[in-house]
Amino acid sequence: MSAVDKQAVGKNFSPDAMEYARVMTWKAVERIAAATRPGMRESEANARAKSVLQELGMERIWHPVIVRIGENTLRTFKERSVDDPVLGANDIFFVDLGVVWGRHEGDAGATFVTGNDAEMLRCAKDVETIHDEVAGHWRRTGCSGAALYDYAAARADAHGWRLNVDIKGHRVSDFPHAIYKAGNLGDFDAVPAAGLWVLEIQIAHPTRPFGAFYEDLLA
Repeated sequence: MSAVDKQAVGKNFSPDAMEYARVMTWKAVERIAAATRPGMRESEANARAKSVLQELGMERIWHPVIVRIGENTLRTFKERSVDDPVLGANDIFFVDLGVVWGRHEGDAGATFVTGNDAEMLRCAKDVETIHDEVAGHWRRTGCSGAALYDYAAARADAHGWRLNVDIKGHRVSDFPHAIYKAGNLGDFDAVPAAGLWVLEIQIAHPTRPFGAFYEDLLA
């Protein structure tokens, strides 16, 4: 499939609708994070997340709702959580959502910390910083998706973290984007178009069993 085909959109595609889906998904992420409190099990946090999405009037979920706590923040999207951990008073968790609003796909994720563990706080902050550095590199250079993830690995290392190289971003569009079979952003050897790709960054602490996740639309 050519680069043009991999960046195809449907007849109903609208950049304004993509931005609306982005805004609504971030609104949901923040509400879910605020509702996720110490003492909740991961399964309870995921159930609450689904309720928040329903309250906000989502059309449908296009990928499973994910809230990961503690050591499970090291696990990728395709991996199952281990056990059903309880969020502690000094702990870390992330929210990862893929939701359809206005027939367009929103996809956002961020990491949050309870308590005052300095390394957890830095990890949650740095994953967003790394994401923004990589997105800025794309805007400045117009480099390929593959080159973006080479840069991401270097920036993660510079901040003292290890990049999870199995997480490489993906397409979004008017629902369903999967018909375009575009593959991962990190394997895309052309310049990613604005408003069509999600940049995912997942990092791990070099010695402690936790990590952080952040994703947003390249725009």
